[in-house]
Amino acid sequence: MKIVPVQEAVGMVLCHDITQIIPGKFKGRAFKKGHVVKKEDIPKLLDIGKENLYVWEINQEQLHEDDAARRIASAAVGSGITLTEPKEGKVNLVANQMGLLKVNTEALYQINEIEEVMFATLHTNQIVVQDKVVAGTRVIPLVISNSKIHNVEKICQNNYPLVEIKPFRSIKVGMVTTGSEVYHGRIQDKFGPVVSQKIEALGSYVFRQIFVSDSIDMIVEAIHQLLREGAEMITVTGGMSVDPDDVTPAGIKAAGGRIVTYGAPTLPGAMFMVAYIGKIPVLGLPGCVMYSRSSIFDLVVPRILAGEEISRKDIIALGHGGLCVNCKECRYPDCGFGKGV
Repeated sequence: MKIVPVQEAVGMVLCHDITQIIPGKFKGRAFKKGHVVKKEDIPKLLDIGKENLYVWEINQEQLHEDDAARRIASAAVGSGITLTEPKEGKVNLVANQMGLLKVNTEALYQINEIEEVMFATLHTNQIVVQDKVVAGTRVIPLVISNSKIHNVEKICQNNYPLVEIKPFRSIKVGMVTTGSEVYHGRIQDKFGPVVSQKIEALGSYVFRQIFVSDSIDMIVEAIHQLLREGAEMITVTGGMSVDPDDVTPAGIKAAGGRIVTYGAPTLPGAMFMVAYIGKIPVLGLPGCVMYSRSSIFDLVVPRILAGEEISRKDIIALGHGGLCVNCKECRYPDCGFGKGV
């Protein structure tokens, strides 16, 4: 910060607000802190009575906060995101499509370790809709050293993209609904409509639902039938508990499923199964998916539809944040459920 004559301040940054007072008519801010002085500002500043100004001088070693925010955001942004113009030194990153938000959290930590720089995001791996603000960045002072911004850009380059939105694929989903009580028509199926609605909300569709009794052989045949008909994902609903009549896990395995996990550190959703037959995901859905507003289904299926293959490590990581507290008014995905990583 330094004091300079008004006439010499062109291209420099004001360090404080400048107030204008017109007796009986106006009192307020004429120039805002952070304003870059222009040649046309000189007469007004002199009229206000300002012959000298406190300024930051911008040069090759220093960047104005607006320019710094632009550079940080531009280096970090990936597909599916639009940048806003700087406002009060801040640039927002806004979703331009519905999809799965992905944040490189390790790189984000590295950026925020740099003094005078901040970058805030929503939690990774959550569904976002178009026009949702997913991140924002700025620097703390009015001006910052160019070398710090260069360091941020280097981190982003080595970990690109820092933030992106993966679009959801539209795929054919097959459903196997187990349970002798449903198969024999004793009760109406409640599982199918819920799963279909969730799938359709993400842009995919259930092309066929097959009802089977609590029979490993019937489950195997239903899964194979759906595969023959081109299913790109299969859900097997019900029969996931330790009850001797619940044979869904055994049926998925007998159908050729490579089991990634049977069990997940989430509530609701502990009895969830992820398996693959070739590259086709086969999910064993516990009963909570039918009656819980948010469950393990909502944490895993969006990632599959975004083109990700689910690993056991992915499931284990859900433990931190995997407790849904059943809020009276559910705010998912804008809540802590499943947001531990």
